[in-house]
Amino acid sequence: MGFTISSSEKDGIALVNVEGEIDMFTSPNLRDTLLPFFKKKTEGIVVDLSLVSFMDSSGIATLVEGLQWSKKEKRAFVLSGLGKTVFNALSLTKLDNVFTIKKNIQEALDWISEHPV
Repeated sequence: MGFTISSSEKDGIALVNVEGEIDMFTSPNLRDTLLPFFKKKTEGIVVDLSLVSFMDSSGIATLVEGLQWSKKEKRAFVLSGLGKTVFNALSLTKLDNVFTIKKNIQEALDWISEHPV
């Protein structure tokens, strides 16, 4: 399966859409997409993982790095649309209790609006 990533901004919130497999070859692309949003003045970042079919430890590490950046820069960092495979990967590492996880992009946007950092 291929890997694509796109990003946009909506009302000061960055939306990052990922499709395919996040592994040691593609996780640097995710990192490179996330990093500029922490340098800009965004309220938060939503990473939509609804079209991600697989994520290995390097993908998890990239998301943890994003969470660390968000805390340092005082920005919301929300994951949305986790399928069973991705949720299980986070659950096995107990990170499902560390990340803010929402069912879809709209719930993630609403959560950021209700929880300004």
